[in-house]
Amino acid sequence: MVVAGGLLRAAGVFAALASAGNAVLAQAPARDAAQTYPSRPIRWIVPFPPGGAADIVSRAIGQKLGERWGQQIVIDNRPGAGGSLGTEIAARATPDGYTVIVVPATFTTYPSLYRKLAYDPVRDFAPVTLVSSSALILVVHPAVAAKSVHELIALAKARPGQLNYASSGIGASAHLAAELFKSMVGVSIVHVPYKGQPPAMIDLISGQIHMMFPNVPVALPHVKAGKLRALAVTTLKRAASLPELPTMADSGLAGFEVNQWTGLVAPAGAPKSIIAKLHGEVVRALQQPDVHRTLSNHGFEPVGNTPQEFAAYIKAEIAKWGKVIKEAGIRAE
Repeated sequence: MVVAGGLLRAAGVFAALASAGNAVLAQAPARDAAQTYPSRPIRWIVPFPPGGAADIVSRAIGQKLGERWGQQIVIDNRPGAGGSLGTEIAARATPDGYTVIVVPATFTTYPSLYRKLAYDPVRDFAPVTLVSSSALILVVHPAVAAKSVHELIALAKARPGQLNYASSGIGASAHLAAELFKSMVGVSIVHVPYKGQPPAMIDLISGQIHMMFPNVPVALPHVKAGKLRALAVTTLKRAASLPELPTMADSGLAGFEVNQWTGLVAPAGAPKSIIAKLHGEVVRALQQPDVHRTLSNHGFEPVGNTPQEFAAYIKAEIAKWGKVIKEAGIRAE
C-alpha cells in the first residue's frame, strides 16, 4: 500500500507539472506576439470623414505610434450610418491587434437608439483606452431671461412647453444632453432637430431657437462675441478654455455629466498582451507636449485610462443613456 500510495502521489505530481507546463506553453504565443508586435502596418479605422474629432485624435496619436514602432499606422476613414458602418467593419476584423478603431460617445448610445445594430459594443470589442474627452456647453440666446442654470430652470417651469432647444439630429449628443437636463429637473422644452450643428447654430444665433448644448469649440467664438450666453459646461470638471464657467453639477444638478469622448478599441479576442502594449503606447503618445497641444487646441482633454477602467465606463454609459433614451421615447429609425 505504501508503494501504491507513493506511485499515486508521484502520478499526481507529474500531472500537476504537465498541467503547469501546458499553461506556460499556452501563454508563450501571447507573450511572443506582444514582443514582436507590430511587425506590419496597423489599420486604424476612423468611422467618420477626415477632419472631424475622431480623425484629428487618430492622426495625432497614429503619427507618434508610427514613429516609435517604425511601422505605418494606416488611417482608414470609413464614414457611413453615423459611424456604424466603420464600427461593423472593425467588429468583423481578425482579432490580432492589427485592426483598431477609434469610437465616439455614440458607441454607447446606438444600442438603445437602434432596434437593429450589427455589433454589440461590449461583446464584440476589447477596450484599449479612453483617449480624450470634451465638454458640451449649455448656451442660450441673449434674449432669454436667464443668466444661470438655476434661472433657466425657473423660466422653463414658469413657461412649460414654450421654450425650445436645438440639436444636430435625433440621438445626437446635444439632443441627449437636453433630454437628460429635462428629466433631471422636470421641465417641458420642445426639441427642434437639425441636420448638423451649423444650421442649428444659425437659428440659435438669430433667436429662433432659445437654447442648445453644442460643442465648446463650436460655441466659444459666439460666446466671446456676445451672440450667445454660456451658462455651464457638461463635464464634471470645468473646461480649460472657460475656467470661469461652472459645470452643470456646480449649478445644482449633481451627477449631470455629458462627455463628447473618443476611445480606442480592438476586435474582441485580441491578445491581452497586445492590448496592454497598445494601451501603454497610446498613453505615452497622449503625454507628448505636441499631441497634448493638438488635442487642447480642438477642445479635447487627453485621458488615457486603463482597459479595465474603459470597459467599466462603456458599460456605465450604455446603462445611463439607455435609461434616458427609454424614458424620452427616442428612436433614431
